[in-house]
Amino acid sequence: MNTNIYVGNLSFSSTEADLREAFSLHGDVTSANIITDRDSGRSRGFGFVEMADPTSASNAIRALDGSELGGRNLRVNEAQDKRRSGGFGGR
Repeated sequence: MNTNIYVGNLSFSSTEADLREAFSLHGDVTSANIITDRDSGRSRGFGFVEMADPTSASNAIRALDGSELGGRNLRVNEAQDKRRSGGFGGR
């Protein structure tokens, strides 16, 4: 089962290839995505990396949290499951 990792405080110039390269030093990267603004297409400063092996993902989180990429110190931790909000969807 893949482990989903949150990566925050990304430089706006960081690319998905940069993320993949940084994390691949610690194991097999299944995917790397930077979240962009829907209207402008500009990076929102965070993204997600999926790694195939949970042990490799844990090692990557420990190694990369606080490390520098693109001139900024990354914030790296295991992503939390998106929970449904209590909005108006049930009406």
